[in-house]
Amino acid sequence: MENIATIQERLTELKESNFSQLPEDIRKIMVDDFEKLSTSGLVEAAPKVGDKIIDFTLPNHLGEESKLSSLLENGPVVITFYRGGWCPYCNIELRAYQDILPEIKAAGATLVAITPELPDESLTTSERHNLEFEVLTDANSNYAKELGIVYTVEGEILEVYKEFGIDLEKHNGEGQFEIPLATTFIINVDGTIIYSFIDADYTKRAEPTEILKELQSLKK
Repeated sequence: MENIATIQERLTELKESNFSQLPEDIRKIMVDDFEKLSTSGLVEAAPKVGDKIIDFTLPNHLGEESKLSSLLENGPVVITFYRGGWCPYCNIELRAYQDILPEIKAAGATLVAITPELPDESLTTSERHNLEFEVLTDANSNYAKELGIVYTVEGEILEVYKEFGIDLEKHNGEGQFEIPLATTFIINVDGTIIYSFIDADYTKRAEPTEILKELQSLKK
């Protein structure tokens, strides 16, 4: 379990390494974008612990649909939203959650990941990281919009993404430039949010150890 305890250290190390290699003008655009998101009010307005979460019905890469209310019949559900397989911070998170999947299951819970990526793209991500949990496509970010955890990549930051070789339309569909905040929820069987991690900084993610601690507390 040692490797999953330091996910934020690895994310921070990656951020510092990546940012140190960027030209000053690009770095400023990215820092300004972080600041814009942090002051947007999105995090403050997002669903909180104690709220009932909106139900979803979303497909995996095979078109097989998962309904949250049905999953909750089997126990708590951990939901994590990720930006896309093109995001290295998301990939670190997904691999870390795969590492604790046996413990999540042992706690009687289900883990699902939700992404705006098209099914073929999400399949690529799932196969590359040998993910054994469902990866669901939230087409046009419709569900994430209902939850209020979506923002639009536009202006200078969109041009930076393009310079990095990130084609959001290729991943999400034509005209789709919206992606979710870094968000992880744990939903109890009654549909209530009992754990919430939401950050405007996509280089920060919910610690796997925190998720397991919350799940295990439900069994006491």
